[in-house]
Amino acid sequence: MSGSAPASEDQAKSTAAASPMLAQWHAAKESYPDCLLFFRMGDFYELFFDDAVAAAAALDIALTSRGQQAGEPVPMAGVPVHAAEQYLPRLIRAGHRVAVCEQMEDPSEARKRGSKSIVRRDVVRVITPGTLSEDTLLDSRRHNYLAACADVRGAFGLAWLDMSTGEVWMQPIPAAGGANLLAAALARIAPGEILVPDRLLAAPEFGPLWDEVRDTLTPLPASRFDSVNAEARLAETYGVGTLDAFGEPGRAEIAAAGALFDYLALTQVDRMPRLSRPRRLPPPGSAGAVMEIDAATRRNLELAVTLSGERKGSLLSVIDRTITGPGARLLAERLAAPLTDVAAIDARLDAVGYLGEDGTGREEIRATLRTAPDMERALSRLALGRGAARFPRWNVGCAGGVSNGCRGAGRSRPARGSSRRGACVRSAAGRPRRRFHRRGIFRRARRTDGAARREPETDRGSAGGLCREDRRRQPEGQA
Repeated sequence: MSGSAPASEDQAKSTAAASPMLAQWHAAKESYPDCLLFFRMGDFYELFFDDAVAAAAALDIALTSRGQQAGEPVPMAGVPVHAAEQYLPRLIRAGHRVAVCEQMEDPSEARKRGSKSIVRRDVVRVITPGTLSEDTLLDSRRHNYLAACADVRGAFGLAWLDMSTGEVWMQPIPAAGGANLLAAALARIAPGEILVPDRLLAAPEFGPLWDEVRDTLTPLPASRFDSVNAEARLAETYGVGTLDAFGEPGRAEIAAAGALFDYLALTQVDRMPRLSRPRRLPPPGSAGAVMEIDAATRRNLELAVTLSGERKGSLLSVIDRTITGPGARLLAERLAAPLTDVAAIDARLDAVGYLGEDGTGREEIRATLRTAPDMERALSRLALGRGAARFPRWNVGCAGGVSNGCRGAGRSRPARGSSRRGACVRSAAGRPRRRFHRRGIFRRARRTDGAARREPETDRGSAGGLCREDRRRQPEGQA
């Protein structure tokens, strides 16, 4: 990745005198100078030097120090591994990129090489605004596009994809009015991150556009937008000999799409996500193209967001009655890109009219969709090795089900129909485990001689001190 500024010269000069662990940190940081380095140390991701100062300010966490280097304390800050996903959105919103450096072996393996050996670590992923995949980092009802712009021999091309769903799109942009047409297309897509070659970034006619979207820009060397290399990468990714089957894209479109795929390989460390077959939009103004609306008009129409940047109060918020994430994303996509082909418009109206008249069928479909998971994003997470099991919601409270405080990866759920009330987490043998939960003191309802009484327990439990099951079972006289 192109760096904005390398580590300070003072740090570089003192690397040789650093401890083995800090020398390992410097080696990883040198490859990702523009990222905050999440350096795995046991159960924490630690940050050092300027990374620690920036993270402490953005996350409002304690800034401490660890040892010394060149006679100066080494600033350090850290977040627990199990809670990292709670902090990452705040760092991304603050404009930071995060490189995750994981332990690649068990500490016991390192000790076999000698008492002074350290655990091998390597960067396994770079998290940027356009390469998010976890549900906790995404809005389930909107796309998170990564876009790329390219120019080849005076022609412009635009490509974009959603790594969390696998969608890939390409569109040519005519040279005449290229800056305005590209601005309208980017306003329609609303990408979270835009890749731009440094050559195009310096073009004066595109200056106002780049000023408008500067917070989402990621400049890259022009060499990453080479159309020949891009064609080879796309053909290799999809296992085809030619790209003609994808709508005969132009060289500029291919260059933009190749830059996207190259960026994914860089940020995901060669672990490519599941990507669907590329689809191609016709150039603006041609037959079958969608209606392009300039950025200023789109803002004033408040189609997806209001002038203040909020979804509430926009046209989309008023008409959106979808019950699934994919449905909400599809509606937002169609609202942002109105059709211009009469036959396609009639076909869409016929489908809406049919479901509008068939109330029974519509409700049956909605009932079925309520049970459907977001398969697009689930498949993408599995392809990246980031899938996680989820437990069913049998009950809202602790008794006979899984409480909100007990739900989590790697924790066992109680058997359905368990007679032991309040046993939120059980081991495989059925014995209750002691767990510290989020807040409050958990109290169990026990019956002695037919009377209910409350006794404090050592378990920390449900919010407000009493689990919901206990409140339901509490006699009116004790309420």
